[in-house]
Amino acid sequence: MPQEPEALASNEARGPATYDLVIRRAHIFDGYQALAGLYDVAINGGEIASVSVEPLRGIQEVDAAEGWVMPGLIDTHIHFYDVRAVSGPNSMRAFEENELSGKLGLFLDHGITTIKSVGDPTDGILDTRAKIGAGTLRGPRLLATGCGITGRDGHPAATVFSGNPWARERFTGEVDSVQQIRDLVHHLADRKVDAIKLLSEGACAHGPKYLWQNPAFPDGVELERLPLDLLRAGIETGHERGLRVTVHTTQQAAAREAIEAGADGLEHGVTVEPLTDHSLIDLMLEHGVTYAPTLWIDDAHPDARGNLKKVAEVGVHIALGSDTFSGRGLFGANTLEEAELMVAAGMTPTQVLAAGTRGASRQCVRPDLGTVAPGKRADLLVLNADPTADIGNLRDLSMVILNGRLAVDKR
Repeated sequence: MPQEPEALASNEARGPATYDLVIRRAHIFDGYQALAGLYDVAINGGEIASVSVEPLRGIQEVDAAEGWVMPGLIDTHIHFYDVRAVSGPNSMRAFEENELSGKLGLFLDHGITTIKSVGDPTDGILDTRAKIGAGTLRGPRLLATGCGITGRDGHPAATVFSGNPWARERFTGEVDSVQQIRDLVHHLADRKVDAIKLLSEGACAHGPKYLWQNPAFPDGVELERLPLDLLRAGIETGHERGLRVTVHTTQQAAAREAIEAGADGLEHGVTVEPLTDHSLIDLMLEHGVTYAPTLWIDDAHPDARGNLKKVAEVGVHIALGSDTFSGRGLFGANTLEEAELMVAAGMTPTQVLAAGTRGASRQCVRPDLGTVAPGKRADLLVLNADPTADIGNLRDLSMVILNGRLAVDKR
């Protein structure tokens, strides 16, 4: 996207400069902790070139005025296409032509520089990713799994999309054999997805049926669980293709099955019951599993906050993921609300900031993102106040820099 030089102070008249862009006099949260003192952050191209206590020179300079610089936020769990509005080719086209661009911009406007789609129509979301990558569409860095993979008549095929067969075929991949799930994972890998998402709703050892309950479906929906042999095959195939595989779970038994089958992360984790199985928490730690709590959608469950606090306190890897979707709240703002809910659940602001930056980059297998350090991608936020003191200060946003270029200027 084009640079906006009028928003930056030029240094060209004062002699040769070392760097393309320098953010001057900033406190820093680097993805791990707040650094003591003030720093200059230099950018060349799309990378951070230097973080220095000594003054740096740039062709362009931004005075942070002793504000805060931190990595751009990463939301690891979003649903971008409008599941209510998209029900055929015409409504899909209308969404893409009339709403898609504005919704992408909302993420940047709120400081979210990377989003991970975990269950959008494969063709549409990968085309959107390609346009953002090519610079023909303005938006955050987009990672995508393509469709979510579920058992035949599983969630969300038989729940969210029960009355929308056209979207059901595109947003979800229903499988009922080991060969089918292997073939689908290979197909998605061939399409160059960034990860694989499996849905194991109700995948518990006591039986194949599960009553899925949600405020939108007060009577519940009886689902078939994703059988264990399919779960294992999907994870194994994803790993064969070099892809991280995360699994949608809500129960302790489902989470255990997913981890024992080799899952890299849990989407939602344990939400519908209290997390009382301490050996399950030990299993998360042993396997290095990432836990995305999605309180923005799951906070209605009385145990969701307490479960997050339990796993965070013992050092389970946490990644910020909101489960934001069209039709409720506002893209971008929902991610900030997720961060605030995580603090309300008992995490410190610093822990939540780490979950939304370095922890989220781990979930996404993007070590180039999520930290303020030389050699990392220059996806940065400039804030007016200290987010480590109050997570609400994420809303006091001054600038967003994406891939080394000024994307949003609210000064």
